[in-house]
Amino acid sequence: MKVHIIAIGKCKKGSPEAELINEYVKRSGWDIIVKEKDNSNQETEAEFLISSIPQGAKVIVLDERGENIKSLDLAHKIENWMLNGCSDICFLIGGADGHLESTRRRADMVLSFGKLTLPHMLMRAVLTEQIYRVQTIINGHPYHRE
Repeated sequence: MKVHIIAIGKCKKGSPEAELINEYVKRSGWDIIVKEKDNSNQETEAEFLISSIPQGAKVIVLDERGENIKSLDLAHKIENWMLNGCSDICFLIGGADGHLESTRRRADMVLSFGKLTLPHMLMRAVLTEQIYRVQTIINGHPYHRE
C-alpha cells in the first residue's frame, strides 16, 4: 500500500513533530510519501492538493466538518478499499483556512480528528500514528486495543 500525505505547510527538519512523523513512517510497512507546499491562498492550495493526487487513489480529506470515526472503523474502510484493488490512499491536509468545497467534493471520505484545533505539524504526527495503527489493525497486530 502506498499512502500519500499531501499537505500545505512545510515541516521543519529536526523538529519534534518531524521526529515523531519519521518514527511512525519507519515503523510502518507501507510506503508513506509526504508532499508539501508552502501556504498561499486557498485556490492555489486547492490546485496543488488536487493535482498531487495519484490516478486511481482513494482520497481522504482531513477537515473539521468531516466524519469523526474510531480507528477500527477507519481500518475497516481502508481494508475494504484494499480488498477491492486500491493500492494508493491519499490524505489531504489543507492550509490555515481549510479546504475549499471543491476539494471536499473530490474526497472519497471527509474525516475529522475531532473538534479540537491542532497545529498542522502536530496533526501530521497524529495522522502518521493513525496510519501505522490502521496497518496494525489490518494485520492483526496487538498494537491497537479496543
